[in-house]
Amino acid sequence: MDRAREQLNALFDADRALRAAEDAFLESAEEKQIAHTLSSAVREALSLDDPDEQEMRLMRLADLCAQVQGPETVDALLAILDHEEPSVRNEAGECLLDVAYERFKEVATGIERLLARGHSGHSMEELPFVLCEIRDPDPLPLVARFLAHPRGEVVAAAIEALAAYGDPGAIRHLEKLTEDPREVTLPELEDATATIGDLAADAIAELEGDPGAGA
Repeated sequence: MDRAREQLNALFDADRALRAAEDAFLESAEEKQIAHTLSSAVREALSLDDPDEQEMRLMRLADLCAQVQGPETVDALLAILDHEEPSVRNEAGECLLDVAYERFKEVATGIERLLARGHSGHSMEELPFVLCEIRDPDPLPLVARFLAHPRGEVVAAAIEALAAYGDPGAIRHLEKLTEDPREVTLPELEDATATIGDLAADAIAELEGDPGAGA
């Protein structure tokens, strides 16, 4: 057998062992204890100095958290979604979306906890887009709450997500922001700046069907 084939078989063996270890972990205790263990592991991973080790653990933990019900694992996923590394946030967002499709109330309640305490981490810019991937139940009421956030970048993210969502019902929420003078940076436009008011007006025009909106 050639060396490449040996290594490929080793990968298959490692994958098989990983799946078995994951199943064994998830069956090792009551769900509440598993959730507590995962929550503690996320906090530990976030405190690590080694970025590669931190990223590896958080990616795996996000997947595990998505498989365990309860507020602790939702909060853990939201904590991972605050991470600086985009690939980690992407994994956490995908896992959170999977949970939301099955258990929307759990995710919504976790997000409401963040909003209630005025949280301002990276997750607050990601969550409007995660929520707008969901069509049932309607995420608009919860996403609209992000428009009242004190940090302009969070508001801008919510405006963009609502425009992409395409529900004209968002217009009444956006109209309150059309005179907002706060400036935000737009990474997707080579770090150009715009006011919240301009972004809200563009979103309203887009939702009203103006073909020139955002031009």
